[in-house]
Amino acid sequence: MTLLAGGVGGAKMAEGFAALADVELTVIGNVADDEAFHGLWVSPDIDTVTYTLAGLINRDQGWGVADEAGRALEVLKTLGEDTWMFLGDRDFGLHIHRTARRARGERPSVIARDVARAFGVEAEIVLPTDDRVQTKVETDAGWIGFQDYFVRQQCAPEVKALRYDGIEAARPTPEALAALAGADLIVIAPSNPLVSIRPILGIPGIAEAVKQAAAPVVAVSPLIAGRVVKGPADRMMAALGHRVDAVGIAEIYAGLAGSLVIDEADAALAGGVRAAGPEPVIRPTLMTDLAGKRRLAGEILALCPEPVA
Repeated sequence: MTLLAGGVGGAKMAEGFAALADVELTVIGNVADDEAFHGLWVSPDIDTVTYTLAGLINRDQGWGVADEAGRALEVLKTLGEDTWMFLGDRDFGLHIHRTARRARGERPSVIARDVARAFGVEAEIVLPTDDRVQTKVETDAGWIGFQDYFVRQQCAPEVKALRYDGIEAARPTPEALAALAGADLIVIAPSNPLVSIRPILGIPGIAEAVKQAAAPVVAVSPLIAGRVVKGPADRMMAALGHRVDAVGIAEIYAGLAGSLVIDEADAALAGGVRAAGPEPVIRPTLMTDLAGKRRLAGEILALCPEPVA
């Protein structure tokens, strides 16, 4: 099965599927959050998925490496560098490795695959494109990078618009297209639909491949009773004119997802979800531990009419 995923929510969903027996999991991750810091190329969503599936994630934060230190950042701060983006000492090692290989002209997809394998990840971590795509956020102060908005400014500015620099010229990777074409089930994780999933689907050829795939497509709502578990998706949706509930999610994925998994708290919205396009599937969607992640993944897997080999 193939999962389209952003960072924390996507990583939780990936962990649930990875815990199921007899599931060959491919994760197509978001790369539009990527940015250079201190001369190093950082890929936050891909790294969060990789660290989670490798058992290295900081569980308290949901991102970064467990048992991490910040001594390298302390040195950089002493030297006058701006250190608002936290990068731990062990995390720096990955960014150094990635940047060195990119500088030698290696494909980012190959680097991501090799990193996952080196960390013992059995699932395939696939990039939707090897080209540079970056999410930009328009605020009252003008256009800023997503990490500036998300980390440095803690999602405080009102979002007036989003754009995805480079997306129109980006080419899909053959690995992503093959994962979609060969899937028995395609799942859109409960990630931010505007800044985690849309940058994947917006790469020319990706949305078309999802629509043309023989597999059923199931999306999972990131909202429970109109609120997100983590992140700014609800505020972003409101600011950009979307309904901030399960129906709003259904409208975003209409024409793409045949089913939308919504939480039990949103059962009253099932009719609105159905009217928007996807068939509502009501399940408890909050994933607080591995058992909950595995349970939800199993229930989604049961929606697939054919056995997943």
